[in-house]
Order: sequence, then structure tokens, then C-alpha cells
Amino acid sequence: MNSDLAGLARSWLAQDPDPDTRAELTGLLDGGDDDALRERFGSRLEFGTAGLRGELGAGPNRMNRVTVMRAAAGLARVLGPGRHVVIGYDARHKSDAFARDTAAVLTGAGLRASLLPGPLPTPVLAFAVRHLGADAGVTVTASHNPPRDNGYKVYWGDGSQIVPPIDAEISAAIDATGPVSELPLGSPGDPGWTLLDDGVVAAYLEALTALPIGEARGLRVAYTPLHGVGGVTLARAFAAAGFEAPATVAEQAEPDPDFPTVAFPNPEEPGAMDLALELAARTGADLVLANDPDADRCAVGVPLPGGGHRMLTGDELGALLGEHVIRHTSGDDRLVATTIVSSSLLGKIAAAHGVRYAETLTGFKWIMKAGEGLVFGYEEALGYSVGSGAGLPVHDKDGIGAALTVAGIAAEARLEGRSLLDLLDDQARRHGLHATSQLSFRVADLSLIAGAMARLRATPPARLGGREVESADDLSEGTGGLPPTEGMRYRLSGGARVVVRPSGTEPKLKCYLEVVIPVTGEVSEARARAAAELDSLRADLAEALGL
Repeated sequence: MNSDLAGLARSWLAQDPDPDTRAELTGLLDGGDDDALRERFGSRLEFGTAGLRGELGAGPNRMNRVTVMRAAAGLARVLGPGRHVVIGYDARHKSDAFARDTAAVLTGAGLRASLLPGPLPTPVLAFAVRHLGADAGVTVTASHNPPRDNGYKVYWGDGSQIVPPIDAEISAAIDATGPVSELPLGSPGDPGWTLLDDGVVAAYLEALTALPIGEARGLRVAYTPLHGVGGVTLARAFAAAGFEAPATVAEQAEPDPDFPTVAFPNPEEPGAMDLALELAARTGADLVLANDPDADRCAVGVPLPGGGHRMLTGDELGALLGEHVIRHTSGDDRLVATTIVSSSLLGKIAAAHGVRYAETLTGFKWIMKAGEGLVFGYEEALGYSVGSGAGLPVHDKDGIGAALTVAGIAAEARLEGRSLLDLLDDQARRHGLHATSQLSFRVADLSLIAGAMARLRATPPARLGGREVESADDLSEGTGGLPPTEGMRYRLSGGARVVVRPSGTEPKLKCYLEVVIPVTGEVSEARARAAAELDSLRADLAEALGL
């Protein structure tokens, strides 16, 4: 057995308070499993602007109670005694324990910790930070990652996720933390430790009812929380707004950290929406809604005139929500924002209405920093923050608020004998059909992603999908006033574009494609042409990447 690895493992055992990971690590030591030890101790989870996210297990390269306590100690050191932190968590394995450990470390360091009253959607935590006037927030969630993962996300006092340099400061403070067995710990009942009641959830729901939902309520909805924590909160939001209770997929209604009915608990993944679409067909639903497990994302499906359903893309829903918010708010200083990998359509909608528009780096933390007057922000990965005349109730993506708002849009359209598909066709006629798609490569070896990016830079494509590459931006150098980030952006003739970047949360290389087709006849003809052009783009890009 490798003596260095064994020494690191035994040092970890000496401070680990969790009997599950202690048993795991003891078994690996007794079995002399160097490979497994190297996976856990050869590197570590890095604390970044997304906080921490990784597989559950023992060691610094896994999510566990030691890793979480060290993160909490780093946050406490940066904030200082007397500061107030709100803590939320979802229903994944160990989430409740990680939340309690965070509260114990923070209160032991002289801070105040307020725990949400149970497993709740991430947007409730983001709302609670501002609602309670806290200095920071923590939520324990891995969002839509596989069942074996968990994560740790940090919010600042404005209710949005942390951005540099705060992440680096917390990371340095984590590095300065000694064994967690030596940390002073608080406990429930201590003066700084508060268990919140349902009042904070009620306040969140009241804020959502002020969103631009409209007056129409005649709508049948089929819904799934995908085994996550969104079900009860969404049902309460619909009741508070006066909607009929959604029909919920029974097999996925209750939180279950093993996500037994789906391969990946992400509404974008193939098969994840099958049960919801079957329920919609049985009940004659006018709208299909889904949240991811921590309910910060929202997916929408609509019935087709000839039968069956179609899931809207994140960009399609972003355009519908964005224009709706613009039409139902007022003021000359309004701002809408999306990311560099999302469709360019929101910019055209904003210009048509005389509203300011901004593009940011990928990630909702950047959207929330787009500028003053922000009333709507979205990212194509089904994340939306919907505002009203009072501004944004949640300074992060909010799958419950988005679901409530799109239900209002659909109900209003239904009252007029129309559908969300008709509204999308209207936008295509006004601004051209903006069709988007993705090409993703999931890898086991991250060096494959680095190699693909190196090939793009060494041999830049001159044509993609039959279109000229008019310009290429190396995002790692910073462009358009944006901070540097790993990726390449290509602008093609005819308004098309391609962005290639590694995922920030999964072992994936993600490619974002867009073509813009003028609508001179039937929208359906433009859609068919766009589909063919996107297929051509995908084929050429896959060849250029060599994956």
C-alpha cells in the first residue's frame, strides 16, 4: 500500500465525525485499495464560484461532513463573528446533516445561523437571505446532478451567488482551517442557532403572487418535481395565485434522493419527462411543467395540435417570459439579461421595446450582476428569474416563480383561443426564427476536453454548417468587457453563432448552436429549414472537435 496515501487517509479518519465515511475509509485501508484512495486523496474538490459539488464519499475529493465543515469554517472566517447566515438544504443523501454541520460550525465561530424549516427549493433560500437581511446564505444541493452527488452553494447578502474575489477569499480561508475535530461547535438551542418556521416560505409565496401572472386562471397543468423538493411549494404557489391544483406525477411526487424513475434527474435529459408527458396525455393538460430536484429550474411542455406534446427549449421559454415581463413592467431604466450561450433573440425583443439588454458569462451569478434595473434574467439551461414592477423577488434562478408566470401566460393565451406555440410563432414573424440546439460530450477523462479545445485553437474552422466563420472570440482572453472564461465563440454568416465551452458543474464539453432564419412564409417552413441547418452545424462541429 502507498504509505503517503495511507497516512493521508488515517489523518482524515482521525477527524471524521461520520460513521458512514469512517467505515468506507477503514475498508479501503484494510483492503489496501490504492486506486480508490488515490481517487479520494490524490486531489480535492475546489471551492469556486459554484461553491462545492461532487460525489459523496470519504476524503478531500468527495462531498462529506469534513469537507462541508471546512467550507463552513472558511465562510465563518471571511464573514467574522456576529454575522448572520441562512442555511437551506434539499432532500439528497446527507443534505440535512451537512446543513446542521454548517450551523454548528458557524455558531461555534460566533456567527448566527438560521436554518430553513425543512428540505425546500433553492429559490426559497435565495429569497430568505434578502428577506431576513442576512449577510450570507448556504444551500446544500447538487441540483440536477446524479444521485451519488451533493453540493454546497454560497450566497452573499444581496441574495445572489458569490462571484470573484469572494470565492477565492473563502477558498484561502478553507485552506487555513485545521482539523475539524478541533473546531468549536454550536448546537441547537444555543443563542445563535435558530430554526425558522413556515413564515419565511409564506413570505416567499406572497412575493411570487406579485409577479405578472395576469388574471386568467382556466388551465389544466400536469407537473413533476422529479423526486425533488419542489412539489409542495409549487402546489402552494398555484393555490395562492388562484390556479387549479396541478395533476402531479405520483411516482415522482415525493422527494427521493435515489431518483428511481429517471437516469438523470434533469428535465433536459432524454426520458426524464416521459411520465409527465404520459400524465398530460391522460388528463388533457394544457401545460406540462417540471422542476429539477432543487426547483431552481423550470421545464415546459405544450400539446401539439395533431396530438402529442413538445418540450420548449430553454431559449424559447426565455423569450416568452422575457417579452411578457417587458410588456407588464414599466420604466425607462429596465434591464433584461442573458448569457453568451443563450439565444440572441432576447436582445432583439429588448431593442424593439426600448429596454436595455446585457449579455453575461454563463451562470446565474453573472446574470444577477448585469446591472441596475434588472427585471428579468435567464440562461438557456432552464433557469429564469422573473421580476415585476417591484423588481426581482429572487436574485437567482427560480423554477417556482417561472412556472407560475408561464402558467399565467398560457392561461391568458388559452382564453384567446391560442397557445404558447402561437406566441412563439408571433415572435418568429417579428424578429426572425431563432432556433437553438446543443451538442454535448460527456467524458470520463477530462483531458479529452482540454485536447478538443486545443484542437479548436490550433486549427480554427473556416466554415461550419455551410456558413462562413466571420469572427472567432477566444473567451479565455476576455471579450466584450466580460471576464475571461474557458471557451470559444464563433459568429457565422447570416446571424448564426456557435459557443464551445467546458461545463462548470459536470464532466462535459458543451456546444451551443444558433441559426436565425427570416420568416417570409409559413413559420413551419422556417422551422424545417432551421432544423436542417442545425443538423449540419452539429456534424461539422463534431468533426472539428474530434470527439
